[in-house]
Amino acid sequence: MHPLHRREFLDRLGRASMGLGAAWAAKSSIYCRLGAEPGLQPALAKPALDSSPSNQPTPSSKKWEPISDRKIRFGIVGYGVCRFGAAFGFQDHPNVQIVAVSDLIPERCRELAKACRCEKTYPSLEELVKDPQIEAVFVATDAPSHARHCIEVLRHDKHVMTAVPAVWGSLEEAEKLLETVEKTGLKYMMAETSCFRADCWAMRQIYQAGGFGNLVYTEGEYYHYSPRPIDSFRGWRIGSPPLWYPTHSTAYYVGVTGKRFTSVSCLGFRGNFPAYQPGANRYNNPFTDEVALFQTTEGGTARISMCKSIRGLVAERGRVFGQLGWMDESGYHGAMEKLPETSRPPLPPTVPAGGHGGSHGHLAHEFVCAILEDRQPLIHIYEALAMTVPGIIAHQSALKDGQTMKIPQYDPPRKQAANS
Repeated sequence: MHPLHRREFLDRLGRASMGLGAAWAAKSSIYCRLGAEPGLQPALAKPALDSSPSNQPTPSSKKWEPISDRKIRFGIVGYGVCRFGAAFGFQDHPNVQIVAVSDLIPERCRELAKACRCEKTYPSLEELVKDPQIEAVFVATDAPSHARHCIEVLRHDKHVMTAVPAVWGSLEEAEKLLETVEKTGLKYMMAETSCFRADCWAMRQIYQAGGFGNLVYTEGEYYHYSPRPIDSFRGWRIGSPPLWYPTHSTAYYVGVTGKRFTSVSCLGFRGNFPAYQPGANRYNNPFTDEVALFQTTEGGTARISMCKSIRGLVAERGRVFGQLGWMDESGYHGAMEKLPETSRPPLPPTVPAGGHGGSHGHLAHEFVCAILEDRQPLIHIYEALAMTVPGIIAHQSALKDGQTMKIPQYDPPRKQAANS
């Protein structure tokens, strides 16, 4: 199926119908660390990857070497339920100076300043971005505000990294965010944790080395059992469409291959949690769980899910199956006899790997290095939207009983030209 370019898609569908989530703006709380909700049992530990060199991700033989003694002056915004403003370790990075922090709630703002060892605070992001000393901002605010806040940061001539997802249910905001990034030429990165999980990182290296060939089938899954709504700023989480929060799952295809989803058919499950009953949430969303089947630009298929009602299960995971090999948590199985180095890049010794499979520190380090080296970060705007927007379309498909729908394409200009 020929990809549908995003402007054509917007012309056909109409921007106004896609902006349901854009109105829910503010900031402070962001997506919660897995297993953080009181009373939930964490998922069983994943089996450790065998260290056998024949089919397993290899341990790194590299040590971190500084590439610059420059300190990038950062601002950090948001210290919500999961305290993510300080969780990625920017304050511990040798190439970062935290200039100022902000949260709308004064007590949280003081706590964030203490965690980041920073004295200067601002009452809002809108005030913080006016500080001429700040060069880059980490936006760890509520999901409905991510796009708006990132646009505000970029318009004040500062680089930006944001918590996931890139946009909240709105193709119009996706378009505005993309246009702002392209117009400013500044660095934008989405902090998608699955991209720096050890297995997903290894899959990417093996895919790029040709160890899978084209992917025939992919699975990406995010389970977060939530019988009670997780606390959130102005209740944005309550009853939200599952696949508006898709990136932990879609990263196991887009983040591995750099390729795209072209169409989707999705079905939703109507669980019995109170927040999803008729009239109980602002999104008019009846689904606790959504499972989508995507077609890919390689001609393959990807099953992507986000589920909240499977009792006790909290996990992010994926598997890839290609013409030349496949990989899951047990390692690589296929035709490639000598694997490339599959370990994640070394971190500065002061930076902890952090949560979500040891991904937090790597995400911060990648963003810092992208600025220092003046290059695109791994999860730049086009990858971010390619991981986020398909979930928005999938939810629309679920509301239409699985109707197959095309997905707008977000590709860098050079790739767009090659595909035209």
